[in-house]
Amino acid sequence: MPRNMSFALTTDQIRDRTKTVTRRDGWLKAKPGDRVRPVLKCMGLKKGECVTPILPSGWLIEFTSVRRERLEEISQEDVVREGFPVMSPVEFCVMYRKHGDRADDGKVARIEFRYVEVNDGLPEVSTT
Repeated sequence: MPRNMSFALTTDQIRDRTKTVTRRDGWLKAKPGDRVRPVLKCMGLKKGECVTPILPSGWLIEFTSVRRERLEEISQEDVVREGFPVMSPVEFCVMYRKHGDRADDGKVARIEFRYVEVNDGLPEVSTT
């Protein structure tokens, strides 16, 4: 089972697959080829709450590029790829700091990804 990655602030962007980059504090061991399941929330769940996948069953995201950089290095193109086409890089940084922790070294993981459908070797099921 792949690791979960929360997208609470960009659920719609994941669902409509317009988000292709994410910045994260931590994720120091992330590398290209890693696959994760995008979920609504995976930490701080209350007793009885369950992880809620955002994409349909069988869909994951696969990391295609991972690097560490200062948050302030974000380009306008990456702000759009993050799912915020009307924000400026400065506005994105303010929003990120409001919702995220800050890494000790001032850098974040920039993770580029693609959407992949996996069937784990199971045969496709026809509904007709």
